[in-house]
Amino acid sequence: MKNLILVLSFSCSLITFANSQVDALFAEYDKPNVPGAAVAIFKEGTVAYQKAYGLARVKGGVPATLSTNFRLASLTKQFTAMGIMILVDKGKLSFQDHITDMFPDFPSYGKKITVEHLLHHQSGLIDYEDNIPSGLQGQLSDADVLNILKKETGTYFTPGSQYRYSNGGYCTLSSIIAKVSGLSFPEFMRREVFSPLGMKHSLVYVAGGPTIENRAYGHTGTSETDQNVTSATLGDGGVYTSVEDWFLWDEALYHNPLVSPSLQEAAFSPGVLSDGSKTSYGYGWMLDTYHGLFRQAHTGSTIGFRTAVTRFPEKHLTVVVFVNRAGSAPWETARQVADLYLK
Repeated sequence: MKNLILVLSFSCSLITFANSQVDALFAEYDKPNVPGAAVAIFKEGTVAYQKAYGLARVKGGVPATLSTNFRLASLTKQFTAMGIMILVDKGKLSFQDHITDMFPDFPSYGKKITVEHLLHHQSGLIDYEDNIPSGLQGQLSDADVLNILKKETGTYFTPGSQYRYSNGGYCTLSSIIAKVSGLSFPEFMRREVFSPLGMKHSLVYVAGGPTIENRAYGHTGTSETDQNVTSATLGDGGVYTSVEDWFLWDEALYHNPLVSPSLQEAAFSPGVLSDGSKTSYGYGWMLDTYHGLFRQAHTGSTIGFRTAVTRFPEKHLTVVVFVNRAGSAPWETARQVADLYLK
């Protein structure tokens, strides 16, 4: 019994020490009058540590909390991919369907681009960000992105032959979800992902739609820089959530309540190019190894926000970091936090 008490005491001391080191990594956010951050560490199905720092909005001095909802930017892509997998699992869509199957008025080059190409960033679609109409008033929607792509006559490369990260590909996927399901993308995600998982405060934000509770606003320095022309596109970056809700999402990725285990496994499997070589991207996830462990990760960057998640399924360890400040590097901080818990 005495030995057991000593072991437990030593383990608690290690955890306390690790948590204090986490706080040290976030010292630049743990100050008055600065945009903040939120971090959560999930280990073996429990919350090992979570904390919020700084302000969700400098204007008014609104503090960041564990329930503060940050714009995910490209971490959204894993949710968009899940939406596609749900439709495939229900038999309403195939990974081998082509863009023109859903949108017959799409140019003929879309006949060569499959849903799987879009998921794996192998479509070769021209970057919509480089072709935004000059003098555009307001913000782009996913429908606007699709229209921009419809004006193109080809792709950067033969679909399936190369990897090239594409925000437009994921905007196209959200448009496919809406077309196939008959629901708006925000409503589909609410019904099929957030509500079933109990993520009550997560949403795909659309101006004029449901408000974002406990909203974080983006900043550059201490100036509010929350929106720009691409802030209203959805499939590539429109989800808002908190570190509290993320725990529910993370657990779902282990227990497959939304799709079959085989489909979930596909999300964490590298894409394969037409020459047989593999890429380092699954369905909405960047894949590699770190310290000899399989790592599933993603980063996000948009005006005023930076986000990162890194998962080590062999250790049942996840670190998620949300920041509402440009110029930050939460992906590096997430790696440093993971190092503390991988010891």
